[in-house]
Amino acid sequence: MKMKSGGLKSSMLLGLVATLGITAGCSDSSSTGQSSTSPAKETSKTAAAANFKLWLGWTATVNNDSWVQKYWKTEEPKVDVQIEATQGDAVTALNLKLSTGGFDDAAIFERKQVVNDAMKRSNVIQPLEKYFSMPDKYPNLAAIPKVYLDQMKDGDGHIWSLPSFFDVNPTDPWPGWSSNAWFIRKDVLEKVGMKVADLSTLQGIETYLEKASQLKDESGKPLLPMGILTDKNEENAVLAAFGVTVASAGGVTQVKKDGSNFIFKYDNPGFKAAYKWMNSLYKKNLIDPEALTDKGERYVEKNKSGRYAMNVGSFWNLNSSLWEQLDGPTAPGWFYEPIPFPKVDGVSQLGYTQIINPYPQYDTYISKSTKNLDAILSFYNYTLTPKPEMNMVINEGPAGKYWNWVDQPLGKWKFTDPQYKELRNSGDNAKKAQVTPELYSTSTFSNKWYAWWTSENIHAGGAKTGEFSQQISKMGTTRVAESYDMVKAKTGGAWEKYAPELDSVYKEYRAKLLMAKDDAQFEKAWTDFTAALEKRGHWSELKQEWNEQYNGMNKK
Repeated sequence: MKMKSGGLKSSMLLGLVATLGITAGCSDSSSTGQSSTSPAKETSKTAAAANFKLWLGWTATVNNDSWVQKYWKTEEPKVDVQIEATQGDAVTALNLKLSTGGFDDAAIFERKQVVNDAMKRSNVIQPLEKYFSMPDKYPNLAAIPKVYLDQMKDGDGHIWSLPSFFDVNPTDPWPGWSSNAWFIRKDVLEKVGMKVADLSTLQGIETYLEKASQLKDESGKPLLPMGILTDKNEENAVLAAFGVTVASAGGVTQVKKDGSNFIFKYDNPGFKAAYKWMNSLYKKNLIDPEALTDKGERYVEKNKSGRYAMNVGSFWNLNSSLWEQLDGPTAPGWFYEPIPFPKVDGVSQLGYTQIINPYPQYDTYISKSTKNLDAILSFYNYTLTPKPEMNMVINEGPAGKYWNWVDQPLGKWKFTDPQYKELRNSGDNAKKAQVTPELYSTSTFSNKWYAWWTSENIHAGGAKTGEFSQQISKMGTTRVAESYDMVKAKTGGAWEKYAPELDSVYKEYRAKLLMAKDDAQFEKAWTDFTAALEKRGHWSELKQEWNEQYNGMNKK
């Protein structure tokens, strides 16, 4: 899940999906947001809180006196969490830490097989399965959906981490930030005398591009008909229209299930057909000739100045700031709008660009030498409370503290403490760290409510991003993860060896396929591509290992 960043929508779920004491006013528990005692002046009359050190497997600005951490220490769950961040590459830092005695108490990392293997080999962590069966003491650990815990068991039945950042309802999960689509500019569409309904087929798309190419932008230059940022694999949205699945849920490759068979991305007939179509557009000058060389900054600048009539790909790379900073139709960004994927002859099912993964995305490992086990388990029993708003509670404190509902619970909300809001949205990591450590990764999320689709917006355009995402999630290219979407690489196996070269082969021949001068050159590029997949990318060997890994998963 992608985390939203910038303005109010700063680094938290994406979605839903990744911080010096000061004198500041904190709102009371009412909805008025009136200022009360500053956190710097708060004193606890209770006994010393339980405590533990939490090592983060990522880089972060740390301030262990943040407002939210003070709340945890003095009010709920009465645990003093002291954070240590990682510098540089996480896996390198992990191996160094483990080889020098390990970590003090607990360590949280994004879920990765290489991390899990290293932790287990280190012999510094303890098994945790018994703590998920203590509903009297840790009810929220016991409430973790069984399907998640079963997946985590090793051959001996041990579970080596506390899972977090999962959907509380695996059968009806939050769709995440669906962002990959086809985007038009409504103002250009109107100028060429067409409607969205006219773009339902490839022929309709081509007609629009041809007409748009006759128009000029505000500087007097001819419009570029279609923009695709291949540097970010934005052509994937075109592949999806041709029935090619381009997403996985952490697996080594994308696959499409067809009955009892699996079709791999490069073997799908739609893959070649999609490139054949894109090549035809390229030859007609309907695709930006710099599509294969542009980088993100240049691409965004073209969008900002209104150079494109249509874009294909993710709105994150299109750059959501183009509309989020507007209050009306004062710039081209205001007119962007996602449209349904065009119908392609012979394609009955779109490929998937977004695989909804409700499974845990983070793991917290506990040192077997810790003296603060109950503090760790108590903290996670709190963070994993199965409430829709818990992600927000962990990141920003409970409702009524620094934020509150505008109308009703699980509705719109706003920050109610002016100083918290100012620091939180300052854009300065050190100031933001004064108020929150942003530990949303220790919590859960839910389809019943998502904070960054219901927050207040500084500008009218701020609401568009969430609206776009919800529209795209209903276009037929989003589904819930299946086991085959999560097939991992075998340790020391073919995928670990050859995946980088496989990617290099694709990028090399992507350019040749897209820019072929005629049909004969295209066919030669295709023949050379499939040969390179085998010779350099070991394609058949990779698929064989994938099937072996998948079958092994099903035997557990």
